[in-house]
Amino acid sequence: MKISAGILLFKKEKNNLFYFLVHPGGPFWKNKDSGAWSIPKGEIEPDEDPLKRALIEFTEETGQVLEGEFIELSPIRQKGGKTVYAWAIEGDMETSQLFSNSVQIEWPPRSGKHIEIPEVDQWEWFDADEAKIRINTAQIALLLELEELLQK
Repeated sequence: MKISAGILLFKKEKNNLFYFLVHPGGPFWKNKDSGAWSIPKGEIEPDEDPLKRALIEFTEETGQVLEGEFIELSPIRQKGGKTVYAWAIEGDMETSQLFSNSVQIEWPPRSGKHIEIPEVDQWEWFDADEAKIRINTAQIALLLELEELLQK
């Protein structure tokens, strides 16, 4: 069973919440939008510290290093069966300077041909309503849990 760890970066402006989401790179995701965005995340190796992995993935997918107080959220299970552990942190970053590492994928699938793609091809801040449309539907629970915690 696959397990991932990620970071939900958020900011408050006036009385609005904004979420930082990433769009996966590559031809499969090229024309997909609603439900395709995600928190920056990646797979955890056995015995690896999940928060440490989440921070490594954030850096790989944005080129930025995060530090501060992390809020642990409840794990969620995505449609494909992957469990995602996530931590929220309040912060802000300018998206124009972000960059992602590259990965090799087989494309087209089962073709034996490999191409190099950026792991992430877009970064964007979305207000809470828009984020819930764009994000992988299973990850909406992370946004809702954070919103509940922030109201306490």
